[in-house]
Amino acid sequence: MGSSETTDTAAPPRPIAGFHAVVPAGGAGTRLWPLSRSGSPKFLHDLTGSGRSLLQATVDRLVPLAGPDGVVLVTGERHVAAARAQLPGLAADNVLAEPAPRDSMAAIGLAAAVLERRHGDVVVGSFAADQVIAGQDAFEASVREAVEAARAGYVATIGIAASRPSTAFGYVHSGDALGVSGAPNALHVRGFTEKPDPATAQRYLASGEYRWNAGMFIVRASVLLGHLRDQRPELHDGLRAVAAAWDTPERDGVLARTWPGLEKIAIDHAVAEPVAAAGGVAVVPGTFGWDDVGDFNSLAALLPSVDGAGSKVLGDAGRVVRRDSAGSVVVPAGDRVVTILGLDDVVVVDTPDALLVTTRARAQQVRTMVETVREAGMEELL
Repeated sequence: MGSSETTDTAAPPRPIAGFHAVVPAGGAGTRLWPLSRSGSPKFLHDLTGSGRSLLQATVDRLVPLAGPDGVVLVTGERHVAAARAQLPGLAADNVLAEPAPRDSMAAIGLAAAVLERRHGDVVVGSFAADQVIAGQDAFEASVREAVEAARAGYVATIGIAASRPSTAFGYVHSGDALGVSGAPNALHVRGFTEKPDPATAQRYLASGEYRWNAGMFIVRASVLLGHLRDQRPELHDGLRAVAAAWDTPERDGVLARTWPGLEKIAIDHAVAEPVAAAGGVAVVPGTFGWDDVGDFNSLAALLPSVDGAGSKVLGDAGRVVRRDSAGSVVVPAGDRVVTILGLDDVVVVDTPDALLVTTRARAQQVRTMVETVREAGMEELL
């Protein structure tokens, strides 16, 4: 008796020709203190229990799109060693070290200028190192559409479907269809808005025209740098000077003279907002799961429950003991057992030198605790 089998031999999609992915890795993640600190920021941590840090997971999802040599990391000098240890396959030339943080426009602009000098007018995509994304196929499909919009001359972004009227995120206001071949779902962007109040967020959600701004931007290098020249000429000229020296022995000297004077500004304010007002920005609606892991309450949504009361643990659940407690979020990162009695919806983060106890409702305010610790003269804990 014979049998026959049908085998799916279709090859996975190839990396996108002429596409380079930039990963800006900066910030201290102050709302996740004391787990995340300036010397060990959240992108270096495994916050989902997957066995991969946020940085590693970001690069993992970008390699299929840009190829193993098409990912560029931009991070602070103090984080280069840790990043290299986590990403041994990343080419040394593809790690751009910033002497000091100058916000996202400087980081992304530097990468775009260096890549343009090395490879010509490639499409550059920027993807933050500290986000969690579920649904690789949907993510890849969105990026491929955004690349086509970028090839047509637009600054493209990917808008995340708003699942609730969040006041923690910025929003992208979408308009009519873009009409670009290869990007059937892309829309014109009418504008960007900052974090709204609750009533405004509810109105945005009800309209169906607004999506969360995840800070993903895909654009041809020449287009990005051209917009930067028009909007922020001094920043543009400084980044061009640094990029011209980057692969030469003059790099350190030019960096020392130029970098400290560069304007600190986000790419949203420097380019995306003014270019959107002129009709030059497109948005591809993303259908994948997304979270920026902005605080311990949002972290809870990414972790499985360890009991029937909705309690979550990042780390060894065997080192957490509860009684008459529901909905807690515990990070036992020290050497002690953490016990909770009679408290619901609390956050407990125990590290060897600092302990945080708050509520999930006040998780967004943890950054103010960081400010208070700094004012108390305890910089070593930050």
